[in-house]
Amino acid sequence: MQLIRDPAQMAAFAGAAFVPTMGALHQGHLALMERAKQLADRLIISIFVNPTQFEPDEDYSRYSRTLDADLQAAKDVGVDVAFVPDVQTMYPAEQEIPVPPLPDVATAPRLEDAHRPNHFAGVCQVMARLLDLVKPSVAVFGEKDYQQLLVIQAMVQKQADRWPGLRIESHPTVREPDGLAMSTRNANLSPDDRRVACEIYHRLCWAQHAELPGGVSMTEAEHIMAELMRYVGFEVDYAVIRDAKTLMPLKTFDRPARALAAVRLGEVRLIDNIPVSPK
Repeated sequence: MQLIRDPAQMAAFAGAAFVPTMGALHQGHLALMERAKQLADRLIISIFVNPTQFEPDEDYSRYSRTLDADLQAAKDVGVDVAFVPDVQTMYPAEQEIPVPPLPDVATAPRLEDAHRPNHFAGVCQVMARLLDLVKPSVAVFGEKDYQQLLVIQAMVQKQADRWPGLRIESHPTVREPDGLAMSTRNANLSPDDRRVACEIYHRLCWAQHAELPGGVSMTEAEHIMAELMRYVGFEVDYAVIRDAKTLMPLKTFDRPARALAAVRLGEVRLIDNIPVSPK
């Protein structure tokens, strides 16, 4: 595996498959890499903790950084190139790195965009920069950050001339045996909170299997889901059922949808989602 820090060296690897990460790799990341290996002859990952997607009250400096272990894990899974830029490389003082126009799914649903208002501007800024430098043929993202996945898909579609032929592929959420979605932030949970954390998934599954009585509105169904979250101790940012393509509210449950939730346990914020279909 080749370690590259100078973006000028990336030109030789254009057309590879790409998995962008912020490091602290776990099995969820490795599953994305395994999928990406099936889509192109070479695989590039990036490891970069992007400061512009952190909110002012989120501690960028505390984000887990485990570069040596990450590089070994990437090598073991068969990564060809690890691109590990620093902040000066990504955001040179002498060069403006603009934020691309944000698609509607980044601003209209009032989900992550409402609770982390600067987040998707930072995500789009860093992803556009990485795609410009890496020039992949395909990039793979997990469904755990479902709104982010849709934002990146929409950004690339909106600027197809900038990244011609680029495909954004999704991969299902990778979970722990008890159902908790794998996330770097899980390591910050206390033992007691870790035992509770898997309930975000089980409460979302209620939406997947619920047989609601006639006359129950979507708003009422979402209220029930939020109360189920609070019952086990979550502080709820949102618990909703939305259109799977736009993440906008549904008036009637008559199309593929997504149940999504963001909750807090102590100092840790957890997000998760599952697909739901009308019954």
